[in-house]
Amino acid sequence: MHTSRRDRRSRRSRRPLVLAVVAVLLVLGALGGWTVLNDGYLFGLRTPLAAADYEGTGGEPVVVEVPQGSGRTIGVALAEQDVVASADAFVRAFNANPDAAAIQPGTREMKLHMSAAAAVELLAQNNVDRSGLTIVEGHTVAQVQQTMVDQGWPQEDVEAALADPKALGLPAEAGGELEGWLAANTYEAKPDDTSAVDVLKDAVAMTVSELDELDVPADQRNEVIIKASLVEREAPDEYRGEVARVIENRLEIDEPLGLDAIDSYGRGKPSHEITTEEFQDESFPYASRVVPGLPPTAIGAPSKASVEAVLNPPEGPWRWYVTVNLDSQETKFTDSYDEFLVFKDEYQAWAAENGY
Repeated sequence: MHTSRRDRRSRRSRRPLVLAVVAVLLVLGALGGWTVLNDGYLFGLRTPLAAADYEGTGGEPVVVEVPQGSGRTIGVALAEQDVVASADAFVRAFNANPDAAAIQPGTREMKLHMSAAAAVELLAQNNVDRSGLTIVEGHTVAQVQQTMVDQGWPQEDVEAALADPKALGLPAEAGGELEGWLAANTYEAKPDDTSAVDVLKDAVAMTVSELDELDVPADQRNEVIIKASLVEREAPDEYRGEVARVIENRLEIDEPLGLDAIDSYGRGKPSHEITTEEFQDESFPYASRVVPGLPPTAIGAPSKASVEAVLNPPEGPWRWYVTVNLDSQETKFTDSYDEFLVFKDEYQAWAAENGY
């Protein structure tokens, strides 16, 4: 058995749909679906937003996975984890730094709320941590695969391991779907002494162990994992329970969830690149604006905190929510569409005052 260590900093490292994708929900006609501010576009209107940037060298440490690719690719990943305020600001800083071209992929310790220039400068030092494999909360199986390859595991070995979930210990209740069952954690494993099968087996075993610890019945586990993956992608840390309750309330009345994160996962592209026709395609199981119920699979690796939120959401009638302040992450919940519109206006006023 390979030992592993929970990297508590990684719990703050996912910031999906918080800065790059803000949980601002908009009812779509009678369906009451939601849409979000995603990748520089507001409420699906394709209106470009001003690039945002933080000041200084950052605050709380955070472990991140720097992907292989262009400055834009790296910037999007860092903005999703709240290391930098926007991919656009990162790209400008990347292009202005002559050392940026040498940036290598891998696991790094960075800080939340860094200026784009400070982030590029730190990355250019190439202090890559190759002491273990970090599966970041919210990451998909495809992202885990790429991380492993970037850190030195042979691609053919990783692909072969992922192609045989049963050999990784995936329980029968998962229905053969590995998505969501690779526990977010830092595993003390290196390509030269741990096989791809062994490290991925440890990741599945940790998920099973946590579900055992939380007394989740086997026949409910896959549904809990799927719900928790949605919470992971949607909720600021302190609002996981409320977001879990919104999901439950919509499911109870058979109302489409309308989470662009679901559509984006299913289509394999950012939500602003998804066409109206694709969003409204009732034959596509991940078209969350028009297809009621949960998606067919999880959409990433949920944290234990998100699983706990799904198991014990607070009582409340809420069906909509709006993050009204991106700095404090204050999020307001309501069961009234009219009040939702008030919250939306509150966010728009904040955004205008703060250069978004």
